[in-house]
Amino acid sequence: MLIGELARASGVTVRALRYYEQQGLLQPERTSNGYRRYDSDAVTRVRNIQLLLSNGFTAQDVRGFLPCLDDGEVSLGPACPPSVAAVSRKVAALEERIAELSAVRDRLVQALTGNAATPRQPGIIARHPAYTRPG
Repeated sequence: MLIGELARASGVTVRALRYYEQQGLLQPERTSNGYRRYDSDAVTRVRNIQLLLSNGFTAQDVRGFLPCLDDGEVSLGPACPPSVAAVSRKVAALEERIAELSAVRDRLVQALTGNAATPRQPGIIARHPAYTRPG
């Protein structure tokens, strides 16, 4: 299929397909007139690339998944051995971000309840005109 057909079949733009090719994620054949020609597995590959990118992986991360991208939806199958390192790094980064966000949430809750303020100096949220003290 040609690039426009692949774009329609996979629900992405032609520009995205060219980007995937530039990043080494797609390798189309070239016809004698220079047109890109993709095989039928390309639709599955593009959908998997989209899924991985939408879950926060970079194009470089997705390269680790290349051996697995044509074998059905990557989220439905067992972990592909070449992708385990990328998934492990992503999980570690997410856990770190969750810890950071939890700490921010805890500080905000303390500010709301006044636990973080001294008697002479109310917390910044308690001083805000829109704040109404609970209770």
